[in-house]
Amino acid sequence: MHRVIRIAALSTFFAFSFALNAQTAGRYGRPLINQRIDESKLHTLSGNTHPAAIAANDRGAVPANFMMSHMMLQLKRSAEQELRLEQTIAQMHNPKSPLFHRWLTATQFGEQFGAAQQDIEAVTQWLTSHGFKVHEVYPSGMLIDFSGTAAQVRNAFHTEVHYLDVDGVRHSGNMSDPQIPEALAAVVRGVASMHDFKPRTMKRARLATREFTFGFGQNATQAVVPGDLATIYNFNPAFAAGYTGKGQTIAVIEDSDLFSTDDWNTFRSTFGLTQYTSGSLTTVYPAGSAGHCEVPGVNSDDSEAILDAEWASAAAPDAAIVVATCNSTDVTFGGLIAMANLINGTNPPQIMSISYGNCEAENGEASNASYNAIYQQAVAEGVSIFVAAGDEGAASCDAGAKSATHGIGVSAFASTPYNVAVGGTDFSDAYANTISQYWNSKNSPVYDSAISYIPEIPWNDSCAGSLLASAFGYSTTYGSNGFCSSSTAQEYQLLVVAAGSGGPSGCATGAPSLNGVVSGSCQGFGKPAWQSGLAGIPADGVRDIPDLSMFAADGVWGHYYVFCWSDTVNGGAPCTGDPSNWAGAGGTSFGAPIMAGAQALINQAMSGAQGNPNYVYYALAANGSNVCDSSSGDSGACVFHNVTLGDMTVNCGGAENCFGTGAPERGIGRRQQGNGALSTSTSTYSPAYLTGTGWNFATGIGSVNVFNLLNSWMTTMQSGAPQ
Repeated sequence: MHRVIRIAALSTFFAFSFALNAQTAGRYGRPLINQRIDESKLHTLSGNTHPAAIAANDRGAVPANFMMSHMMLQLKRSAEQELRLEQTIAQMHNPKSPLFHRWLTATQFGEQFGAAQQDIEAVTQWLTSHGFKVHEVYPSGMLIDFSGTAAQVRNAFHTEVHYLDVDGVRHSGNMSDPQIPEALAAVVRGVASMHDFKPRTMKRARLATREFTFGFGQNATQAVVPGDLATIYNFNPAFAAGYTGKGQTIAVIEDSDLFSTDDWNTFRSTFGLTQYTSGSLTTVYPAGSAGHCEVPGVNSDDSEAILDAEWASAAAPDAAIVVATCNSTDVTFGGLIAMANLINGTNPPQIMSISYGNCEAENGEASNASYNAIYQQAVAEGVSIFVAAGDEGAASCDAGAKSATHGIGVSAFASTPYNVAVGGTDFSDAYANTISQYWNSKNSPVYDSAISYIPEIPWNDSCAGSLLASAFGYSTTYGSNGFCSSSTAQEYQLLVVAAGSGGPSGCATGAPSLNGVVSGSCQGFGKPAWQSGLAGIPADGVRDIPDLSMFAADGVWGHYYVFCWSDTVNGGAPCTGDPSNWAGAGGTSFGAPIMAGAQALINQAMSGAQGNPNYVYYALAANGSNVCDSSSGDSGACVFHNVTLGDMTVNCGGAENCFGTGAPERGIGRRQQGNGALSTSTSTYSPAYLTGTGWNFATGIGSVNVFNLLNSWMTTMQSGAPQ
């Protein structure tokens, strides 16, 4: 039965009794604010103005009393404290350490790794002195919830808030980077958001039926349902062995209510999941001690909420699925509120799935830091976080565009060292003319038809993808004679920035300035130690994504996901009759909850929380016997299917990371001679990005054989191998 619950987070601190190290420091440790707050000496919080806040979009200042509700002030800790936290998290994931899996509570985390109480008091007093209402200092000691007017923001942060018109949609946002007193710079990272631009869902509606022939006469469509997922990725032996997610909770993070809980029930009954009687669905509105988590109601993101709930349940049919949702304020994404409240509560879920994203450049330095900090705290509490890598290839700043113009970029939601970034694949059967080898001609009573694992390629809808181009008879994708400049690409709407995402993070550890304040766009995102041991991982000093990938296609090769979403007003379809008439979609939105479900099986087998799964993933993949070339199928011993055919390159225009337009680099006044392909070089074609042996930007380690992953996880932990 569906229930709606309002959760109250922990509101009081209790004595910290769990010693992580011989020497303790933290909330009551060394203060960082060591000078008088002088409002005439200011520090600029760089990288915190949305790219759309430009003169061309400016429609004038908002009223002075324009309310900016529940802004999130992100704090930062000292370099020494940050290093100690990183070392502690590493030890928590090392089976040979006495700290192995000794997870913290939110209060313990705050005592060990939060800002000093004296600093928190100084910051909150500064906020209230400017008229702001401070709603809550989170138990983590790293986040302050406060509200105020545009006039108060102008006076305190020295930035104007204006109305903006972007593609005919009215927005509001700060027009310059905020400034704070220099004395606070040592402890304040910034305000997570001072604008109303929200992240996007990583879902793409099923492509309209096309008469694709690709020159080899096949245009069959295979819609993926739960039974297909269980066959292709080998969930079935795990289910048969009793690993079904029983006793586990998966929180899917949302900013909308479900349109109808009957959709989840219909999905499970239609596809044979009701035999798993412990599976449940609950909606919660997680609230902090100030009680802030407004009920969002149903909005256009309800499609994301239901597909996350349904496909998490498909992967872990006996798990408790919790839709954790809060309404977005005029400055703060509801999902961020929900996550912050959950991990600062008394009983955080052991697994979270997030299928939203925003490129690092648009997200802004403070917001990037907020997601990093929230995930970091969650991992220290034992939570496993799965995030959709994105649906734009390596051009995450060009979501929804027909051509990439902003160069290479990745989603800030997925690019932290503390989450699993899940990319996207498609099946290669249509390309290889082997459909009948992998699909039965008739469906089972619960509509599945997959016969076995199906070799994979990157999901890529763009004409710049080499496999699509070759299927239509083109050897080149870019330039005036390339596939992207053809009438065929136009006809089939393949001029589109749509592919599973990956790439290097633009967030790296910056160089300290003379006053000890780190500068740069987003700090603390260096290469994690666990991202090593595989051919293909670049020595670039930054976090690279994705970590692994799962099927994410939206129909370009005839494959897509089915889900029950009956909200016809927002684009859904009645969940009646044959499921081929239901809503269909693709995108990395599906991979995140599916991998969250796979983790629920592992947590069940291991009898507890596992923290960041990447420690184990990369250790297992470093053992070459666990990795199979996807093109050769699954030998039965595979843990990972390394994808080695194809690319996720998308079409582009302009001068940023774009090759083959025919126009000179940064030239002005010259006619563009064709459509380019995203490239790491503008002088030679270096596709962004290709698949390859080991790890690659297109699909990470590859996809998984769930039962083998489960068994290998148990064996590895028993032997104490990951370090």
